[in-house]
Amino acid sequence: MKTVAVIVQEGFAPFEFGLACEAFGLDRSDDGIPNFDFRIVTPEPGAVRANLAFSINVEHDLAFADEADLVVVTPIPRRAWGSVDRRVIDVVRRAADRGAWVLSVCSGSFVMAAAGVLDGRRATTHWKYAATMKAMYPSIDVDPDVLYVQDGHLITSAGTAAGLDACLHLLRQELGAEMTNKIARRMVVPPQRDGGQAQFIDRPLPEVQSLSLTPVTDWMLENIRLELTVDQLAAKAHMSPRTFARRFKADFGATPAAWLARQRIIHAQRLLEKTDLGLDRIAYESGFGSAAVLRQNFARVLGITPTAYRARFCCTAPAAATDAAAEASVLEPVA
Repeated sequence: MKTVAVIVQEGFAPFEFGLACEAFGLDRSDDGIPNFDFRIVTPEPGAVRANLAFSINVEHDLAFADEADLVVVTPIPRRAWGSVDRRVIDVVRRAADRGAWVLSVCSGSFVMAAAGVLDGRRATTHWKYAATMKAMYPSIDVDPDVLYVQDGHLITSAGTAAGLDACLHLLRQELGAEMTNKIARRMVVPPQRDGGQAQFIDRPLPEVQSLSLTPVTDWMLENIRLELTVDQLAAKAHMSPRTFARRFKADFGATPAAWLARQRIIHAQRLLEKTDLGLDRIAYESGFGSAAVLRQNFARVLGITPTAYRARFCCTAPAAATDAAAEASVLEPVA
């Protein structure tokens, strides 16, 4: 991915627009991170008014979006959901047809829906608008309970900060875990929120706010290779298992097991990128136990084998060759 076009239209949301600029538009070459050819585009170049009392001047029309590797669709006002600019619809449709990445933030998913690229696919949007999307586009499998959804090269995300999670998710696939973690650190945001986490928790926060679970999650990461149970973690937090599980879900939007499983994948990604350890050792260090279990989880979560991931993100050639041979032996048919 080398070129990025962000589409803005009248009434765009400044925060969601800004996070796309932050994720893909900044020069981070001093951190060894490649820059993207990044441009803001609109149907009619000139002043484009935000949904607040200001405008931005956009120099580029939509032509660049027809060449971009990634097209980002920012939110549009609710009044425009049923009458999206035909030129934008055509650009989004062409991008999807040629296999480019298309990523929407919040109600930008309504633009993708209007283009028909989400028909028969799973998608999300802000939980407040999910019922409207289901009613307007019954052929879309709308999931209102997640931060973002990737279906092929199409990514839809929920409101505000969930859009940043979706951007980091895409960057992790294009740049690898280590570079994406550098980007997240520069933004001072966590790099690891998984798309399956809940958009919101529909209940009050616990009355006692002083009992942070951060020491427990830090301990989980330090001991990621171990078999960790809710009983163990609850004891660390000085809570009953039931209270701990409920509190963890409220704070992190995921069960302890789901959160830990995602951290193990991320840890394995880092080891594949930065070391020449074999798959068995990486599986042990990440808490998967065996290379077979590591492969299974990698394929389920990332849609790629550990060996293919390592080859893509520049680990040493001898390790990649050893992994490839091991995988070939596993995949050989039994006579």
